[in-house]
Formats: sequence, C-alpha cells, structure tokens
Amino acid sequence: MPSIGSTLHRLSAPAAGLALLGTVLAGAPALPADIAGTPPLAYKAPAPVVEQSPWQIRLRLLGVIPEDDGSVRGINGSNLDVSDSVVPELDITYYFTKNWAAELILGVTPHDISGAGSISSLNKIGEVWLLPPTLTLQYHFTDFGAFKPYIGAGINYTFFFDQKAYSADSIDVKDTFGWALQAGFDYMFDEHWGFNVDVKKLFLKPDFDVVVAGQPLTGKANLDPWIVGVGVTYRF
Repeated sequence: MPSIGSTLHRLSAPAAGLALLGTVLAGAPALPADIAGTPPLAYKAPAPVVEQSPWQIRLRLLGVIPEDDGSVRGINGSNLDVSDSVVPELDITYYFTKNWAAELILGVTPHDISGAGSISSLNKIGEVWLLPPTLTLQYHFTDFGAFKPYIGAGINYTFFFDQKAYSADSIDVKDTFGWALQAGFDYMFDEHWGFNVDVKKLFLKPDFDVVVAGQPLTGKANLDPWIVGVGVTYRF
C-alpha cells in the first residue's frame, strides 16, 4: 500500500503548479486595451484629392486691328482702309489634360471700310459687323507656378452682317474661313481666378461685291487682323 506521505506528495504537486501559474500571470504585463476588448481607435482616411474642372471661361476686352490693305479689281492703285475696333469678348476653354486645351472665342466687332489709294475720293464706302468665332488648340506650360503661358493655332470662320453702304450703292463682304495663331498667358491669383493677356493673328481675306454709281465691282479685303485682349480668367 502506498504510504500516507507519498499520497500527500501526489496531491500537493498540482496545487503547487497552479500556484506557480498564478504567480507568473500576476507578474505579466497588462494586455493592450485593444487586445483586452476595448475597441481600437478609429482610422481617419486622408481627404480625397479633388480634381480641377476642365472648364474655364474668360471675359476680355479686345482691340481688333485689321491691316489697311485690299483692292478693287480692274482699278489700278485702288486700296482699302479698314477701321480698328474695341469690343468685349467671351471665350470658353476645355482642358483635355493639364497641358492641352481647346479655346473658342465669341464676340462681334464693327468696322468702317473706306477707299484709299486711287479710290480715296470715295471716303467711307460702307460699314460691316463681324462675328469671327475662332477655335484654337492650345499648349499650356505648367512649370512656372502662377504664371501660365500658352501658345495655340486653329481656324476661324468670319460672318459679315448688318452691312450698310455709304458712298457706294451697295456692299456685300463674303463670309470666309481663315487660319489663326495665338500666344498669351494667365497669371492665377488662386485656383480659380486669374488675369489674362492674349494676342491672336487671323489670316482673313474676304472677297466683296460693291456697286458704285450703278457699276458693279468686285474686290478683296486683306483684313488679316491682330486681336489683342486683356481680361479676367475663371477656372471652375
């Protein structure tokens, strides 16, 4: 039979083990709050990046400066004098990328047409209004901070309307296509507002019909105007 001492030894071994485990657990470091059951701190995601709108508008004041050149067919030494004009203008720009954009300008401008050279005695031949919508493809440089220069080239189609004859019996300047070159810059005060300077050269040579003293005549007006504008830019 086992002795009473050995029996007590076997009974006391588990108790000793439990006591040792309790001592270890009591001395162990406390578990972090999130492991112990407390919900972890909420993670705040970074604010989403808002992309800038591709649309932009400008309101400009334009100086339209045509060439004083042209002729009436069959009259040697004939020339034309076309007046300058200052008008407001709206343009709309759409950015395909941060560098490439298309611009459409909208505005109307009045001009007097007078005889020059051998027909200077006619004085003011007539008056016409022009609607010259011009579409250009632009490249915008983006490495100069708030200063944003650009260049462009495109096409123009000019409508001549509200034509009035003075020393002539009648005048009819024909609508026509022309090419356009452009250079300018925006200086942006913030992400929306800026100041714009823009220069365009239109290559515009419309034909015209005119009746003077009952005699029908034809000719060509070499307008080729410079269009110089300053104004305000707004980027949506």
